Amino acid sequence: MVENNTEWLPHLSSEIVSDAHGNLLDAYAVSLEGWRRGLKLRWHVKDSEKFSDMYTWFVDRPGQLFSLSSKDKTHYFFRTRGDKVSNEAVEIGKDKERTKQALMKAGVPVPEGKEFGEDQSDDVIRNYVSSIGFPVVMKPTDGSFGRGIVTNIQSDEDLDYALIYVRSELKYKDVIVEQYIPGKEYRIYVVDNQVVGAINRIPANVVGDGVSSIETLIINKNEERSKNPRLISCPINIDYEMNINIDKSGYTMNSIPEKDEQIYLSEKSNISLGGDPVDVLEKLPEAIKDTAIKALQAVTDLDHGAVDLIVHSNKPVKKAGVVLELNPTAQIGALLYPMKGEPRDIPAAIIDYYFPETKKDNRKISKVYFDLNEVLTPLANRTAVITEVTPLEQQERYGKKYLVSGSVDRLAFHRWLRVQALEHSLMGHINKLDDGDIEVVVVGPDKSYVDQFKEIIAQENDRAEVTEIREENWDKPVKLGFEIQGERKNLITELNQIQNEMVKANKDKKSAEREYEKMLNSRIWRMTTPARKTTGIIKKAYRSLLKK
Repeated sequence: MVENNTEWLPHLSSEIVSDAHGNLLDAYAVSLEGWRRGLKLRWHVKDSEKFSDMYTWFVDRPGQLFSLSSKDKTHYFFRTRGDKVSNEAVEIGKDKERTKQALMKAGVPVPEGKEFGEDQSDDVIRNYVSSIGFPVVMKPTDGSFGRGIVTNIQSDEDLDYALIYVRSELKYKDVIVEQYIPGKEYRIYVVDNQVVGAINRIPANVVGDGVSSIETLIINKNEERSKNPRLISCPINIDYEMNINIDKSGYTMNSIPEKDEQIYLSEKSNISLGGDPVDVLEKLPEAIKDTAIKALQAVTDLDHGAVDLIVHSNKPVKKAGVVLELNPTAQIGALLYPMKGEPRDIPAAIIDYYFPETKKDNRKISKVYFDLNEVLTPLANRTAVITEVTPLEQQERYGKKYLVSGSVDRLAFHRWLRVQALEHSLMGHINKLDDGDIEVVVVGPDKSYVDQFKEIIAQENDRAEVTEIREENWDKPVKLGFEIQGERKNLITELNQIQNEMVKANKDKKSAEREYEKMLNSRIWRMTTPARKTTGIIKKAYRSLLKK
């Protein structure tokens, strides 16, 4: 399937990961790989089992903590990071200065720079910059997703702005100042001393068509990004910093670039800030791969993770790359769904490392997947602390799609077919088509059951009248269980109708209450006793109405 300028992995198509965006995407992709190999998959809430001792963050919302078990062992995962990566390694990776010290000790090239604590004044930083010279970069000691980073600081004026912005406005008091290195920036993923994925991260940009303004080009670019499972959650956002960058280039949002002219909107290459991921694994020189491997080896128990490095554009001595950061809990979506180039199966490499006994050469990759929302709902509503996904048997599957015509649109018929499918251990779905026909997909390990389902559909009953059945083979993704597509929508419609009726009933009740109050305050209570008796009858009538 060719999507978004590249051919994505068929077992991780946009359909399969449609409910998993942002951090959920990473956890879902890795868990799905393990589950498909027959491992027991369980999802956990915060501090469940081993997670009480594992370094995690922002996990109040379920969907980022899971465990995978074979007969002999269990491993716990936070997003892409498994429990073989120690808490100490994570602490070092999160602290840029400690990362830098570990890399320098191992002889891995890093930019020249220095850390400045909250107790050190801005003047101390200015004096340091004078000693190493412009251009420089300023970034928080503990930061991520490009927050608080100011790059390519070229002058004293730029430095003053960066100090105010980072230390005063954003409140990042502890910062690192280091040399700015021009060149191409890469994110390289390493598992067990092997480079398994690499992308060139290109800062947010648009390419002119000679007609559209920069603002329109950004809108169009975001439309393209919305079709990508990773990039849909990180559009290009027009903000103050972007306007400043465009202004420096001599443009405004209303400017119309020449055809094929590339306009860079930011100096930061973070994918989360609108950067473009381009796969470069096959083109990456061995020297750069070696630098990435040595960088992870510099931190004890950092067995897998991402390395961010930059290759200097005009200094041959640094062609092996200068390491900027280590990421023990790295996002892998950009490696799975690059804008250009080949997708790389990072989840398979991670599961190979933790469960090597499940690795099979030339294995047929399953396209069965599970409903993430369904699995996480008990955790989200706090009716469970652990949920287990129904195990997936390791066997070949055969699929058929039946296009059924006639009077076949009744929900009772669809539910009956679902019962028949589940009784025969079949997965699949029923989908109502625009012309009134239905599409019935059944997938299972027993070819005879799949083929016989045509006869089940054709059985005479009072739920439907089938006039024609057309069939074809089915080898596309299939969700665990058997779904009546649109049933949820129908149920939501029914729920909305009930809610509307409840709102109307509540309004009627309040109206009755107001009328009753008016009656209580009226002159009728100062009338004669017979009149009051009549009023008592009215009161009973109103109370009866209120009970309804």
